[in-house]
Amino acid sequence: MSDTLTARASQLLEVKHSRFLAQAAPVVSADEALAFLREIGDPAATHNCWAYRIGNDYRSSDDGEPAGTAGRPILSAIDGQGFDRLMVVVTRWYGGIKLGAGGLVRAYGRAAAECLRLAPREPLVALATLELSCPFDDLGHVHAALTAHQATKQDEAFDETGARLVVQLPTDRVDALKSQLRDATRNRVRVVGPA
Repeated sequence: MSDTLTARASQLLEVKHSRFLAQAAPVVSADEALAFLREIGDPAATHNCWAYRIGNDYRSSDDGEPAGTAGRPILSAIDGQGFDRLMVVVTRWYGGIKLGAGGLVRAYGRAAAECLRLAPREPLVALATLELSCPFDDLGHVHAALTAHQATKQDEAFDETGARLVVQLPTDRVDALKSQLRDATRNRVRVVGPA
């Protein structure tokens, strides 16, 4: 199970007069990650290097630093601390002393890692989506079961036979919800999913 941030975080690090400002934000899409970069990247800085991970989707950029010395260490910090759905931008202002490839890898990785280590985090909960169909007489039982199992309604529609609901809930609660609905309604609720 991975974690994500509950809020944005930042950490400033100085290495041989160069300043490295790591800033992290929770994101749910590549577009959102790149929007964060546009928002906080400093055009006056020497480099704005970054990495994001959103499930199996990940990217990184060295933004002009030698290949592999910035983006990959930032991504390694994200993965090393078990984060997902996260963007980290490390902005560098050059201080006049060259750090060399190894020094850059350590500085970018350390800035990102310290930022994430101190950041407010929360576990990511895997969610499942179910479609429920039920007669009108069972709606009270369905709504009670949804509340009991932390399910949220995404959609609800009615026709002459009853109600159709699309719900989302933690994956580990699906079986318990199905069991409660079966018992409470004498198996009159039809459940499709997880989708």
